[in-house]
Amino acid sequence: MEIRENLYYSEDHEWVRVEGDLAYVGITDYAQHHLGDIVFVELPEIDSEYAAGDTIGVIESVKAVADMHTPVSGTVVEVNEALEQAPESLNKDPYGRHIAILRLSDPEELGNLMNAEQYTAFCEQAEE
Repeated sequence: MEIRENLYYSEDHEWVRVEGDLAYVGITDYAQHHLGDIVFVELPEIDSEYAAGDTIGVIESVKAVADMHTPVSGTVVEVNEALEQAPESLNKDPYGRHIAILRLSDPEELGNLMNAEQYTAFCEQAEE
């Protein structure tokens, strides 16, 4: 299982990469592994506003259907439309394939998320 440095992680297995006031949001390697082969991704609407923890989309795999949550509050400024044609790319490169980009409305919320070391420990505990 790959966990990258310099990202923030949620307990729902989403990652956040921050560039200025933009938050790139995707699912972790742990999430894609447990979902199995991803066959469909429902993306959020551009200009929609969300609070941290809100459901912003759905990910369907051959094994399950899972809600995608945003770990941070903000307004969707972009979605990764390529996932509509190739949802399986999340299995191949979960950290290289963001699902949405949000303009952060409360950067202090990042303090509620885990760093790579904390997320590693969180995942190890979940496997016990």
